Amino acid sequence: MSPFTGSASRTDEWRHLRLTLDSGVATVTLDRPDRLNALTFGAYADLRDLLPELARDGSVRALVLGGEGRGFCSGGDVDDIIGATLAMDTARLLDFNRMTGQVVRALRDCPFPVVAAVHGVAAGAGAVLALAADFRVADPTARFAFLFTRVGLSGGDMGAAYLLPRVVGLGHATRLLMLGEPVHAAEAERIGLISQLTEPGGAPTAAQDLARRLADGPALAHAQTKALLNAELDMPLAASLELDAATQALLMRSADYAEFHAAFTEKRPPAWRGR
Repeated sequence: MSPFTGSASRTDEWRHLRLTLDSGVATVTLDRPDRLNALTFGAYADLRDLLPELARDGSVRALVLGGEGRGFCSGGDVDDIIGATLAMDTARLLDFNRMTGQVVRALRDCPFPVVAAVHGVAAGAGAVLALAADFRVADPTARFAFLFTRVGLSGGDMGAAYLLPRVVGLGHATRLLMLGEPVHAAEAERIGLISQLTEPGGAPTAAQDLARRLADGPALAHAQTKALLNAELDMPLAASLELDAATQALLMRSADYAEFHAAFTEKRPPAWRGR
């Protein structure tokens, strides 16, 4: 995601989600609580477009993704999406499915960590949005369900067959994607799907706390760590080691690296600049 912009101005209003910015932390809230934050075509498109805008902005150092009301996200809206897709031709369906994949790609490619704050249901596309985040902070009400086979589609939707085995292993991923059965918070934590399990109702606050910690830290180091985690998923060891070496050599020329040494010598906390 390049920081260079063209003629288009920054979007001031997003119709299908809620965005707040606070000293380097962006909070994106899915805001259809009456429909358990079910996704519409517009919601997908806004997420696809918002994340590159935040990346180009340069001031965002962490992002929290959450849902308003009783749950995180119940997936694609049955009426607005599933009903509509039945009337689409193959070309239009391919456009739609590529768009949903672009949302996941944007979550993985944005140069700042993404923290999903999960409570209640995270189903279908909602489960994949949480999966695509870098951290999943959840309370005991959270339940994840990859429901795609339950509606007659492949479980490998929106990159789930790529991402989920890398998070929980092939055995658990096969079970979750084939059967579409819900995974409640305790089991999700046990198999590694949840990064942090909070007390009841504690996911939003814990996610904000984690995002603040990340935003106040070395942003350049976080961005490069995320980039390497993405790039090295499919690399042989020799290529990974070479990429690590090149990345570290570049970061050793950064202001943050020099600042750490100065702060250590002066016995004070580093003042990270993300440069």
